Amino acid sequence: MVRCFHYQRDGFLPFFPDMRAQTGSRPRRKKVHGLNQNPKKQNGNRPPSNSGDGGRGNRFWIYLVIAVISALLINAMVNMISNAYLTEISYTEFKQWLEEDKISEISFKSDDRVVILTKDEAAKKAQQKRYYYTGLIPNQDTSELTEQLDALGISYSTELPQETNTFLLTLLNLFFPVSMIFLTILLFRNLSKRMSDGGGFGGGFGENKAKIYMEKQTGVTFADVAGQDEAKESLVEIIDFLHNPQKYAAIGAKLPKGALLVGPPGTGKTLLAKAVAGEADVPFFSLSGSDFVEMFVGVGASRVRDLFRQAKEKAPCIIFIDEIDAVGRARGKNPSMGGNDERENTLNQLLTEMDGFGSNSGVIILAATNRADILDKALLRAGRFDRQIHVDLPDLNERKEVFGVHLKPLKLDESVDLDLLARQTPGFSGADIANVCNEAALIAARHGKNAVGKQDFLDAVDRIIGGLEKKTKIMTAEEKRTIALHEAGHATLSWFLEHANPLIKVTIVPRGRALGAAWYLPEERQITTKEQMLDEMCATLGGRAAEELFTGHISTGAMNDLERVTKQSYGMIAYAGMSEKLPNLCYYSNDEYSFSKPYSERTAELIDEEVKRMINEQYDRAKAILSEHKDGHNELARLLVEKEVIFAEDVERIFGKRPWTSRSEEIMALEATVKPVEVTEDFEEKKSSDS
Repeated sequence: MVRCFHYQRDGFLPFFPDMRAQTGSRPRRKKVHGLNQNPKKQNGNRPPSNSGDGGRGNRFWIYLVIAVISALLINAMVNMISNAYLTEISYTEFKQWLEEDKISEISFKSDDRVVILTKDEAAKKAQQKRYYYTGLIPNQDTSELTEQLDALGISYSTELPQETNTFLLTLLNLFFPVSMIFLTILLFRNLSKRMSDGGGFGGGFGENKAKIYMEKQTGVTFADVAGQDEAKESLVEIIDFLHNPQKYAAIGAKLPKGALLVGPPGTGKTLLAKAVAGEADVPFFSLSGSDFVEMFVGVGASRVRDLFRQAKEKAPCIIFIDEIDAVGRARGKNPSMGGNDERENTLNQLLTEMDGFGSNSGVIILAATNRADILDKALLRAGRFDRQIHVDLPDLNERKEVFGVHLKPLKLDESVDLDLLARQTPGFSGADIANVCNEAALIAARHGKNAVGKQDFLDAVDRIIGGLEKKTKIMTAEEKRTIALHEAGHATLSWFLEHANPLIKVTIVPRGRALGAAWYLPEERQITTKEQMLDEMCATLGGRAAEELFTGHISTGAMNDLERVTKQSYGMIAYAGMSEKLPNLCYYSNDEYSFSKPYSERTAELIDEEVKRMINEQYDRAKAILSEHKDGHNELARLLVEKEVIFAEDVERIFGKRPWTSRSEEIMALEATVKPVEVTEDFEEKKSSDS
């Protein structure tokens, strides 16, 4: 069954070991310069070479030997292919074929060979014909053989002897492959030279693919980013440093070298970067981490060098690298795994450019990722990324601000409740909220409305979470009753459990892969107690318990419920230490590729026993509550069968008002008491009349 509330593990922060590779040292080649040498760069950015002509000569002879050997191999392969359809036979067999009249054509070669084509082979296609050959006796008179051929009516021909010099012919045969190999070597040498200079083949491989935005070309400012006040504050400070460097330099402050935006997908990391580009008034280079990745060796490092070269020319400026985990993944310790050598070379060049031996003043690096745990430790250290700005999922108040931004272009009616929308979308990112608003507008337009209403937003949330409604799905009366009892069980338990999530509505209309659903307003807790988690587990098991109590059998409809409570109970016992027999222990392992568990087999059996005990206790508790409120549950199920959708007001009419206040209601009530009173004209007039 699809429900809005779900268990989130609080406080289980993985520990990632140091991923720095232990590399051995090797002696470095010493360069000896003359006394009056000036080590200036020549030929672009390449320093003068100190290797003499002897090195070039040695390379020339190596290339020549490789070319000759390759040409001989190619010539041998050509001869093998040409002889693939030529088979040698004995002279006796040749005479026998003549007597049996099996031969169609004969050709006398100048090297005392006779090439034979049989009648069977002559009937085949030209590409499939097979020829035979045999040698003649030296100085043999062929007149008797030709008379026999004339008598049999076999056509024959004679090849004139070639007087061409065999040595010159061999040289001509070798010239073409040797020349092709030399041209290939020259092409690759030119390609590697261009790559090392930052140009690449055709001037494109090694050039960076960053888009440069000047001033406010992105059209996005911080006013378009809602709900991320802490992140905006850190980025606004960087922009202010660029605009007023004297204010910070007067007290000795330095410009931060980099900031890393970390957060789940859809939280607005790229939008914040666009806002920075829109308000910085300095050149802004934008590119993705995958732009550095290429199949050719050396291209990624060349693009990094070219990017920072352009950035230094336009300093002060900002470089934004989106999805930096594509190139900044932690380097491996195993030297035999050479599949990521090119990516690691690109990362090494990026580390050097960000904070290496050379100066990089005036260039600020912004980067975004949702996989900060896999980034290399050297990339995250201070001096490269001085700040890590966490862009988390918006909370209740931040979702209200995000809705306020995305509702501006929509035409709304009076029924839209911004507080309800914010409460009904827990765990939604900014991108999800934008999708909800657009989906609601599409639903309203589909129904021919002039404005978007509250029900359109509720339908949009249901569609995004649960999928499309399938009102045409055929169900029997017994199946419909079982589903109604199941969903009524969830609703009943959530109403009578203190820490369960407040109910919004219950439906038995199939949606997506679910045959029914109970929708809740999940509590956004900063910490979660054991009692709260047990109440959620008990409410989740309410559907299976209702089936067993009131139908006498169980079904596969509770598979999703059982999966969730099993994962939740294992998390409580193995990670959170919420077990009586295994208290205060966390068996978390951060190695996702490990085949071993961080505990013994006996401990594993004990964990399994505790999981079974915890789930069975909550299942028995669910059946006890349902038995106590049997009449109300059955009435709720009958109402579901009749209406197919019921709301919290219907449940309150059956069971009475819920005795507990939800955490969200407490927060909103607290905000209402501390919210400043807006001054209006009526308020001023009333105040003056009272005085």
